[in-house]
Amino acid sequence: MKKRASVVLAALVLVSCASRQPAPSTTFIESVSPQISVPIHPPPATSEPMPILPKINTVDWKSSLLPLVQKMFAVEGINDGSVLLVNTMHNTTQGSMQTSKATAALTNLIENGGEKFRVIDANQLNTARQTLGLSANDNLESRSKAVGLARYLNAKYVLYSAAVGDVKQPTLNLQLILVQTGEILWSSTGRED
Repeated sequence: MKKRASVVLAALVLVSCASRQPAPSTTFIESVSPQISVPIHPPPATSEPMPILPKINTVDWKSSLLPLVQKMFAVEGINDGSVLLVNTMHNTTQGSMQTSKATAALTNLIENGGEKFRVIDANQLNTARQTLGLSANDNLESRSKAVGLARYLNAKYVLYSAAVGDVKQPTLNLQLILVQTGEILWSSTGRED
């Protein structure tokens, strides 16, 4: 009898397992990778055209200023070694101009032109500007401001320069000013060619 009870019990267990459904929480998800198609020849990229930047007019400042500086050296009554403040060239043209390069070329021509003038160096000029509360970017565009700074630095003369007219071929104006009186001792005009 024991055998028979075991067989019946085993049969009941098998019948109950066969009739059972899988639990709803047991679901299987199959992952599918997406299909990506890549064209053999991609379409041309559409973009906006690059803007054309304005052309910077480069001027040979040394060649343009040399004749004017030579005329200034010929002015009579100026003692050798006189202290000179060269102001930053003033741009009154209708366009953009690299006045710092023009001023550097002008200063270089005067310094290398002999012993007529002793030019105030850039460090001394910047220190004086700071002391007087002038901006480092202040390019001394007014004659009175240039003369005032020259007085502070004990300069005898100021060389005031300006580029006027057409930015592509500016006219260069130079004026040598006596600091003590503000009198213009010499003036010359030349054209950049």
